[in-house]
This record gives sequence, C-alpha cells and structure tokens, in this order.
Amino acid sequence: MIKYSYFLLLIFAFACSAPQANDQEEVIDMPSETPKRTKFEPKDGKCIVFAGQELESIGGLEEYNDGYFDHFARPGGFTMYTKIRPGDEEFGFTYTGLAGVFTTDDWGDSPSNMSMQVADEDFKHSCLAIGLEMVNHEGAIARGELDSLVLALGNWLKSLGRRPVFLRIGYEFAGSWNHYNREDYITAYRRIKTMYDSIGVTNVAYVWQSHGSDEPMEHLAEWYPGDEYVDWCGYSFFSRWDEANMIEFARQHNKPVFIAEATPTISTATTKTNGKTKETILSNPEQAEEAWEEWFTPFFKTIHDNPDVVKAISYINCHWKSHPMWVNNPTFQDVDARLQSNKDIADKWSKEIAKDSYLNASPELFDMLWDGK
Repeated sequence: MIKYSYFLLLIFAFACSAPQANDQEEVIDMPSETPKRTKFEPKDGKCIVFAGQELESIGGLEEYNDGYFDHFARPGGFTMYTKIRPGDEEFGFTYTGLAGVFTTDDWGDSPSNMSMQVADEDFKHSCLAIGLEMVNHEGAIARGELDSLVLALGNWLKSLGRRPVFLRIGYEFAGSWNHYNREDYITAYRRIKTMYDSIGVTNVAYVWQSHGSDEPMEHLAEWYPGDEYVDWCGYSFFSRWDEANMIEFARQHNKPVFIAEATPTISTATTKTNGKTKETILSNPEQAEEAWEEWFTPFFKTIHDNPDVVKAISYINCHWKSHPMWVNNPTFQDVDARLQSNKDIADKWSKEIAKDSYLNASPELFDMLWDGK
C-alpha cells in the first residue's frame, strides 16, 4: 500500500511539472547554417583588391615601372587577358596561340605577358585574374575543335600551384561587341570547366561576368551556365553601373561578386545610345573632382553596401586614350584613369584600400583564400 501511494505521488508530481498546451515554452534560437563559401571567397566584409589590365597599367617590372604596383600597396591580385582566336587580326596583331600568356603580345591595348609577371618577386603574393576571350570561336570551342589551346592554358594554370586564379570565361558575354552565340557560349564555358576538372586543375575559380548595364534579371538567367559551373558572378562597373543587376542575381544564387572591370567613366545625355562618356583625365583637377563624386563615390558605396556579396574588385589603372584599341571607342577614348596622375585621387584611393576590409598582397593571402578564412 505504501509503494502504491508513492507511485501515485510521483505521477501527480510529474503532471504538475509538465508544460501544458497553453503554457509559454522557452524558444531557443538555433544558429542558422552559414552557407558554404565558394572557391577563394573571403568571409563577409572582406574584399580582394586587383589592378589591371596590361603591363603598362600594372607596372611592377623593370621595364614597366610606372603602374599601379609602383605607386600603391601591392594588390591582392592583378588582372590580365588572353584570347583563343586563332587566325583573327586586331591592330596589326594576328592571334595564333595563347596571346599574352607565354610571350609579350600587343593587340592594341599595350603589351601583355602574364608569365613575366608571375615569375617576378613583386607579384609573388598576388592572385591572378584572367579575362579569357573567345570571340568568333565560341562555337569551335564548344565543339572541341580548339581543345589543344584550351588544354595548354589549363596545364599552365595548373603549374601555378597554390596561386589562386580567377578565370573569367567569355567575359562580358552579352555585350554586342562580343556577339557571342548564347548556346555556343554556354556550351563552351561548361566545356572549359569540365576539361580543367578532368586534368586536375584545382587552383581556379570560375567567374561568369556580364558587362554591367542594361541587364534585366531574366536576361542574366538566359545566359547563366548553371550553379555547378560558376564559382563567382562578375560584372563591369563603368558609366551605366546603376543598371546592373548582377549583385542581386548573385545573392539569389549564393555566389560572391567580382567587380572584374572598373574605371572612372561618366555618362552623358547620349551614353545610352552611342556609348559616349565625358572626358575624364584624372590629372585634370576639375575632372578628377567630378570623377570622385560621380564614379568613385558610388563605386565604393556599392562595395560598402554589399559586404555579403561583393568580395573582389579590379581597378583598370589605364591611360585609355593613348592605346590604339580605345582611340575610337566612345566610352574610353577620352579617359586617363591612372590613379597616380593625381595626388588627391591617389591619396583618397590609398586611404580607402588601407581599410581592414580590403585584402592586398601578403604572405598569408593565398592560405587565407584556400582555407576560406
């Protein structure tokens, strides 16, 4: 009888202490799972600084010594270009192999030779971003007819070891100047990545870059190779930067953004119809001041306002108007974007990129990007 009474007492005590249906239960906020960062993506609030886009603009070499590397902190990366366009000719230069990779080549935009840079001590701790152009040949690449050139580039990239490479396949894909066939472009992009995966290229992040103006979301979706083929989304930040939708597109696909081409260009009343921008010579104090207000300020605001997405930028430190390729180009023909040509601009730039949020060259940079720190 005593044991039975004790048992009833236990049941009564449990019933009194158990939460009732209308009781307020403590809700414990469990931390939501943080999305896994993609290849070489720094953590939120960090942004890799790149400088481009040819030997004169970048400097840092014995022969080319008046560029970005010679006047500013060595950047976290440098941007160069190569083209798979066998047989095509531009400004007296005929494309054969991989222009600007193993040899010094000039297709109208001043000399390029990325092998020279990666062999130089000043570039030791800087990532490499490559714009890979395939204009007129995206169909041949898609069909496998130019696999030898694709593989030659892939094997060279692989030889760079732990140097992170950001490969912008068919950059500015929908720009009318490229006139890519959309289906061939997507197939070629996928083929290149698949081939590089098959030969064990592990030090490349694949960047899908738009031209950054007049790009509705549905337009971007039509050109998208797919999440499994894209590590980073990218776009160009020029005069019509306010028309870009790539940041929102990337956010929807959980991809970081690389502002892969950026140089101060200011719209005129006719920019939308004929591409013409204002004369912007940074050595001119009045024009430099306007450039800071109209271009640099919104450029940095874009970075500051999107720390979860914008993770890399590349400034084109170019004397555009002096290069044959751009003399007749309405967007760049009246632009000299060399930061070092104006002390005030140079000081403001240096002060901005010295902030902790920006990643410049350092012995720790590669490990940080490989380890996702």
